[in-house]
Amino acid sequence: MREVTETELRRCFVNATRQELEQLPLPGLHEMIWDEREYLGWRDPRSPRLGYVVHWRGDELVGLVVRAAPGGLRPGIAAMCALCHSTQPATQVRMFSARLAGLEGDTGSTIGTYICDALDCSHIIRTGPPHLLTADRLASRSEALLGRVTRFTARVERAIRDA
Repeated sequence: MREVTETELRRCFVNATRQELEQLPLPGLHEMIWDEREYLGWRDPRSPRLGYVVHWRGDELVGLVVRAAPGGLRPGIAAMCALCHSTQPATQVRMFSARLAGLEGDTGSTIGTYICDALDCSHIIRTGPPHLLTADRLASRSEALLGRVTRFTARVERAIRDA
């Protein structure tokens, strides 16, 4: 992922309300290791159910506000993140919904998927046994992750294009 600025972040959200943008908590941008990210994901420390997913689509920075479902999956089972395709304990994967962009979102329409609870899929795909972290395998997982994030964003934006 290419580096982003605070100004770029505040302008890129396709499904955020004015209030959400005004109260947007920013992650420590100067602390990021940008080369090891397919997207930037973080949770709101003041509102634990809110999260943010931002990625580059070509030269366009696109961001989504996502909301974690109350409660989680049943402990003791495994669950798979729909973005990074990592299987983890169910307590580390959560249903997140994103309000659709445009008028559909204004009427309350959302779309949801299961995502790593900490929105840290870029880190998750880089952890594991060394024999599974070859350069080719990591490149393949990285490309697949970015593709799934891009498709999820496109589904949220569908309302704008269809209008």
